[in-house]
Amino acid sequence: MVGMWIILIAYLILMVGIGVYYRRKTANVTDFVLGGRTLGPWFTAFAYGTSYFSAVIFVGYAGRFGWSYGVASTWVGMGNAIIGSLLPWLILGRRSRIMSKHLQAKTMPEFFEKRYNSKTLKTIAALIIFVFLIPYTASVYNGLSRLFEKGFGIPYKYCIIVMAVFTAFYVILGGYKATALSDFIQGVFMLVGISAVVLAVLNKNGGLGGSIDKMAEIPNKEGITGEFASIFGPDPVNLLGVVILTSLGTWGLPQMVGKFYAVKDDKSVKIGTIVSTVFAVVVAGGCYFLGGFGRLFVDNVEGAPATGFDGIVPEMMNAIPELLFGVVIVLVLSASMSTLSSLVLTSSSVLTIDLIKPLKKDMDEKKELLIMRIFIGVFLLISVVLAIFTLENPTTIISTLMSISWGALAGAFLAPYLYGLYSRKITKAAVGACFFCGIGLTVAHMIYFTFGKHELVIGGLAIHSAINAGAITMIFGLILVPLVSLFTKNKPEDQKYYDEVFECYKRDDL
Repeated sequence: MVGMWIILIAYLILMVGIGVYYRRKTANVTDFVLGGRTLGPWFTAFAYGTSYFSAVIFVGYAGRFGWSYGVASTWVGMGNAIIGSLLPWLILGRRSRIMSKHLQAKTMPEFFEKRYNSKTLKTIAALIIFVFLIPYTASVYNGLSRLFEKGFGIPYKYCIIVMAVFTAFYVILGGYKATALSDFIQGVFMLVGISAVVLAVLNKNGGLGGSIDKMAEIPNKEGITGEFASIFGPDPVNLLGVVILTSLGTWGLPQMVGKFYAVKDDKSVKIGTIVSTVFAVVVAGGCYFLGGFGRLFVDNVEGAPATGFDGIVPEMMNAIPELLFGVVIVLVLSASMSTLSSLVLTSSSVLTIDLIKPLKKDMDEKKELLIMRIFIGVFLLISVVLAIFTLENPTTIISTLMSISWGALAGAFLAPYLYGLYSRKITKAAVGACFFCGIGLTVAHMIYFTFGKHELVIGGLAIHSAINAGAITMIFGLILVPLVSLFTKNKPEDQKYYDEVFECYKRDDL
């Protein structure tokens, strides 16, 4: 325990030191939100990866889907690496960097305003982001607090509060530059930590071969053995839904897309593509691969884990040496704090830049920074309250909270953002329709299926699942936007403006 405490305290002191160091290097709003658009490929790639993967993945998703799909859950990690990391960098990275710089857009709502020449779209997008980032933040707290309670015996309420205070401290002081350096350090912890944990856990059951053999002996609901060690698992249809939600969703999440706004140049985008993908293979692949062996460590009680889905990975940690468990705590803390810092910075900047500043035309940068810092604290406070509430409600699980958040945000934003980078023909009506349908479908599903506990399976696909609902919402948006644009037309003045916007790709100075 002494070793675990030393590792934890040293890590927290380091994070505070980074915040203090960058306090003097954050001179204006662009510095605070985007690091002055001067970050190189390694910092940006690690910032992308550490914002992507948190305690939600390590504790919530790895545990739940490892239990449901066995070793085949590793496909989720590979999907995260290819669809969620490689392809966004290739398809969105360069165009996002150029167009956002040309439009001087610092946030996703500001991008929608200036790309589609609509203040209304900016306001709606900002409200969506603030509301639906809260359950995501709560799910991060939820996952980390469970692991802390297991490792240190600290009540989860105190874990949540302390974590919020430390996150607020270094983000409020240092802004994006502080989070970027923190993300890089946290990313190194994650790479080393997940590799060590996977090896330690497999070693408990005779290595990789022995672990897979034991997984093959576990029967499914019908008493058939071998499925939990098979390549596609017992339920490949719903596994595909998980892959789509957790991978394609990053294309429309404001805290992820915003990383491309801050990258320095095209060369950095190319290098960042490789670094980000390798990072995702190790971290995401390792997490889901680890979770795939959860049934070897947790008892099956009437088809469900005795610890609950969110208790599987913490229970697995009992099988590793105590000092390594301390490393795991720092690993998950690193992942969670980096994700939290990205979420709160995104939310506070959206509220200040996109909602409050337009109402106060005479607001100077000093006051804008102050308000942004205040909202970081407000956002964290609301998230803490929700996290404590959901932890005290045993029917609420981490993956559900995250699925609702990702489904709403990516369902609303993915298609308008992607098509907005490539097509001049997308109309405001199409963007508004996607916003409405993305949020409408998510909320309707949440009320009827998630909270109402209704069941519906079509062709093997569990429509009642918040995960599959999120995946369906994203795909629906990709069909809806070009379809609505086909039947609506841009006004001549709007079309002229859009044509001018796309001239940015011909400029050599961006």
